[in-house]
Amino acid sequence: MKRFEDLEVYKKAFALTIAVFKLTNSKSFDLNIKNQIQRSALSIPLNIAEGFELQSNKQFIKFLYISKASSGELRSLLRICEELNFIDKKQLMSY
Repeated sequence: MKRFEDLEVYKKAFALTIAVFKLTNSKSFDLNIKNQIQRSALSIPLNIAEGFELQSNKQFIKFLYISKASSGELRSLLRICEELNFIDKKQLMSY
């Protein structure tokens, strides 16, 4: 592959990020939580892209692990939002 945009994992991470921004912009979130959610969502595709562009398998793998860690952070934040009734389970499952 010549471009990170061709990677299926990047496409899915990109779509997830767009969905998260739509979700958080359509609700009344605490500003701090909203910012953290959006930063963690952004981190996922950005780390995939950055790792790919380094042109080193070792570095790419490192950045994929960072991206995976950001996805864990995002999942945790979304669960917190669910418990605080900022979002409901149906909204989470639709993404």
